[in-house]
Amino acid sequence: MLSRVANTTYWMNRYIERAENYARFMDVNFNLALESPTDSMEQWKPLVVITGDWPLYESLYKTVEKRQVIYFLGFDPKNPNSIYSCITKARENARAIRPEITKEVWEQINSIYFFVKNGLEKNRWKKDDPRSFFKKIREGCQLLYGIFDSTITRNEGWHFGKIGQLLERADKTSRVIDVKYHILLSSSKAVGTPLDLMQWAALLKSVSAYDMYRKKYGKLTALNISEFLILDKTFPRSILFCLIDAEKSLYAITGNSDGFTNNAEKQLGKLKSELEFAEIEDIFNSGLHEYIDSFQDRLNAISTHIYESFFTTEVKQIQV
Repeated sequence: MLSRVANTTYWMNRYIERAENYARFMDVNFNLALESPTDSMEQWKPLVVITGDWPLYESLYKTVEKRQVIYFLGFDPKNPNSIYSCITKARENARAIRPEITKEVWEQINSIYFFVKNGLEKNRWKKDDPRSFFKKIREGCQLLYGIFDSTITRNEGWHFGKIGQLLERADKTSRVIDVKYHILLSSSKAVGTPLDLMQWAALLKSVSAYDMYRKKYGKLTALNISEFLILDKTFPRSILFCLIDAEKSLYAITGNSDGFTNNAEKQLGKLKSELEFAEIEDIFNSGLHEYIDSFQDRLNAISTHIYESFFTTEVKQIQV
């Protein structure tokens, strides 16, 4: 497979996953805002901080306000990570590899793109309750995942796309957990209160994990919720699950079955193995926020190694 095609497929899937997760972030934060006694800035600034977009936001806006944050993360063309920007770039990538994808995949990406573009033109961020808009974005992206999986041959391109999706998902699951840290743990008095439990429940719902968590653990506790989202091997949005499946796709591409043949396999396998043998008590004792920060740095390094191992021959790429 040409490195250009592999790289484009990888980033197309990352952008779709990023857009869907930003829609999830906005939804959970909106729900938390309804239950939280905090003011607008305390509620919405952490959402921009944990996405890594705060420096850009600060350069563009002087204040933090709900509608402004929703516009910045959802619609702002100046934000390269906004939902609008991600969907636009995913569509550009899909156009670049049009012969490699199916008609159904292309039509669904177009459908999401025009829906988001219409939302930008009609100022949907000014609505009192934009959650239905973000719900439709999530549903559109999930439909695209299904079409992609059911119509694309399981070749190298499919596996590169899957790796992009899974690495992005692992990163964003970690950031969803960090939303809770930034919102609540700045006030230790709230820990263990009904407000605390409501926020943890909202966090689970933001990654569609509430029902599966209840089946496994029942009672809501910070320790169990963190364990489920970080270390569970069977839930498809947990960090460990994403790393396990990403490694499988990486092995399918290289033809390897054990060990490593490049730095991407080495670093991904190392991080996956550490999580397989980790215990949530140790993570909490070392600091959940610090652990997540370290994890995100290492995940970014893995993405760099994938680029260096497979995509470096390409001169021009459509990516951030």
